[in-house]
Amino acid sequence: MLVLGIEDPQIWLAYLSCVLSALGCMVYGALNWRGKEEKEQTSKSGTQKTVVKDQ
Repeated sequence: MLVLGIEDPQIWLAYLSCVLSALGCMVYGALNWRGKEEKEQTSKSGTQKTVVKDQ
C-alpha cells in the first residue's frame, strides 16, 4: 500500500490512531462541555467555604 509515499502499515496505524484519538477527544469535550459548568454552579451554591488566615 503506497499512499502518500508511506509504505509501512505500522506508520499508517500510528497516523490513524492519532487522528482517531483526536476525534475522540473532541467528541468527549463536546459531550461534557456543559456538564462541568453545571456541576461547578451547584457546588458553589450548595456549600459555604470558610477562609482562615494565619497570623
